[in-house]
Amino acid sequence: METSAFTATPNGVAIAYRDSAPHKGGGGVPVVLVHGMGGDGRTWDRFVRRLTAAGRRVLAVDLRGHGRSARASSYRFSEFAADVAGLCEHLGFDMVDLVGHSLGGHAGSLVAQQQPGLVRRLVLEEAPLPLREGDPVPEIPAHRPTPAELWHAATSMVLNPRAVFSFDRSMTEAVVSEFHTPNPVWWEQLPSLECPTMLLRGARRGSMVDPRLLTAALSLLPDGVVREIPCGHSIHRDRSEDFAAAVLPFLAD
Repeated sequence: METSAFTATPNGVAIAYRDSAPHKGGGGVPVVLVHGMGGDGRTWDRFVRRLTAAGRRVLAVDLRGHGRSARASSYRFSEFAADVAGLCEHLGFDMVDLVGHSLGGHAGSLVAQQQPGLVRRLVLEEAPLPLREGDPVPEIPAHRPTPAELWHAATSMVLNPRAVFSFDRSMTEAVVSEFHTPNPVWWEQLPSLECPTMLLRGARRGSMVDPRLLTAALSLLPDGVVREIPCGHSIHRDRSEDFAAAVLPFLAD
């Protein structure tokens, strides 16, 4: 796997990304990976290796205020999405498969809604679903991590301390507030989503996906499927083999 690091400025904020070439071939659609809040693109390292071995070119993005990307004065969902879409435009991609975790998943859903011809396949891993008008703010139950989850989290911090120290914590209040604010436009646009969409949910305490909202979203998606995997919020990190077993065939269709 050959990986190179680059930076682009699609919307006035420097966005870092790592571009990994496939082991062989590579004529297919590139895969764009978008991490969750507080992480960075290196959270995908194991999955990147699986994708490049399968012949896919892979971009792992650092969202604004994360990793090697610049900090910004504003952290709205629309801006995260515009950065990802702008990066694809900068690289000349006319079609991608997009995989996003948590905040990155929500940003990916906005890209797919606003750029319907760009996203061929969409994977939303543990992406909190927007509230509808009248929905109560969901309570996330306390979760005691399993020994395996603690091990994966600790290992991630040791291997990639940059994610911890470079994260702009000033965004936390804005992001949480936006997740807690009803977004009827997102729900109105969901039936027009053209790309096949996989929604991944952790089936243990600690999941941030409200089952009620998940059922509602699935009923509106023209081509949606749900997969539940027995872990908490970080499926690709804590259950990497199960994650790959679900996602790789979906992206290969």
